[in-house]
Amino acid sequence: MDVVSEPFATGAAVRPRPDAHRVCAEIDLAALRANVRALRERAAGTGAGLMAVVKADAYGHGMVPCARAARQAGAAWLGTATPEEALALRAAGDRGRLLCWLWTPGGPWREAIEADVDVSASDPWALREITAAARARGRTARVHLKIDTGLGRSGCPPAGWEALTAAARAAEAEGTVKVAGVWSHFACADEPGHPSIAAQLAVFHEALAAAARAGLDPEVRHIANSPATLTLPEAHFDLVRTGVSVYGLSPSPEVGVPADFGLRPVMSLRARLALVKRVPAGHGVSYGHHYTTPGETTLGLVPAGYADGIPRHASGSGPVLVAGKWRTVAGRVAMDQFVVDLGGDAAAEGDEAVLFGPGDAGEPTAEDWARAVGTIGYEIVTRIGARVPRVHLNAEA
Repeated sequence: MDVVSEPFATGAAVRPRPDAHRVCAEIDLAALRANVRALRERAAGTGAGLMAVVKADAYGHGMVPCARAARQAGAAWLGTATPEEALALRAAGDRGRLLCWLWTPGGPWREAIEADVDVSASDPWALREITAAARARGRTARVHLKIDTGLGRSGCPPAGWEALTAAARAAEAEGTVKVAGVWSHFACADEPGHPSIAAQLAVFHEALAAAARAGLDPEVRHIANSPATLTLPEAHFDLVRTGVSVYGLSPSPEVGVPADFGLRPVMSLRARLALVKRVPAGHGVSYGHHYTTPGETTLGLVPAGYADGIPRHASGSGPVLVAGKWRTVAGRVAMDQFVVDLGGDAAAEGDEAVLFGPGDAGEPTAEDWARAVGTIGYEIVTRIGARVPRVHLNAEA
């Protein structure tokens, strides 16, 4: 049965799919499973395991159903940014290996350690809080030490790496910590041939050697994100972290289109026309009248707007399939709605408007929206708002 799922639903918020929606995001879990299998096969060629990253509500696709589907397809690891996400997965019943990496002082370390969540440390302050929480729980915390190889976000600077690895080894000797991983993240893997890629790999290799000199023997070494998984087998090490590719999107046009890697977009965003009406030539449309009708025409009202995650800067450029043709958002996107000019074509209230999907029926894709508004596909799917129901199709493997 197809179901509509709220973010982080554990069962109570799941209900049978209604017959019609103002707007909905259809999530094809069969496509997600196929994507995970394709990515696993690519990683297996270099002996690496696969982590499916389900942060940010699985990039807007619904975290718990997508996490379950990824596990069904053989994802050995899941990855989240925040501890709240990781603990929600545990509350939903997930018991596999799970890494959470975005921590701030005073975070719920104890709860994460109790729930068998692997945690990340980029600085001695984090290691101190982890060891304190592990002592309080009487458990050994699994820690992944992160080295900043050149991205310049989280991660220990190379100058501080020796001190961090030494402190981690001391915590291992005490029994409060097990260094389960050493990891980093690429800055420009979505730009094949960028000189920073080789430079970061060199720093990572040196960090691994330094960790070994400190007496650490991590279970997994990982630096590859989606683009590196697809194009840099030398960066796979023991584990690859696949995010946007799990959802069937390409990391960038330079890397290739999804079909190049056997991937299929998972989300389709659909709405139903709320109103269809004839208007005369010169009729202003939406706020500011940035669009006026060039002649007598038919307007269709799509009941979705920037409160649903439709970019306001898609005004005048966002593509929509209505009545068998691509239309463009006419005038400004408002909070709850926007308009398309149907010209002389016939349409009726309740007819479907497809904002994006896999492209099988000629509809735009999330990548088409990204090009139209000057952003990336990641943002298009992730920004779809909480009031848009997620209809999860093919939930059973």
